[in-house]
Amino acid sequence: MRIIRLKEVMHKTGLARSTVYKYMSEKRFPMTVQLSESSVGWVESEIDDWIEMLISQRG
Repeated sequence: MRIIRLKEVMHKTGLARSTVYKYMSEKRFPMTVQLSESSVGWVESEIDDWIEMLISQRG
């Protein structure tokens, strides 16, 4: 299991920072994991699953 930071999440998804956080607030995107007081990351497999879900929904 790997934790990735925002820059890599944006690269993998093609989303802007604001869109990532907007989707999180709408519960449409994987939530962060608190790494320290001032840093967060995402579980890479959850991001990959989210991308796969989008691909499967396109028909």
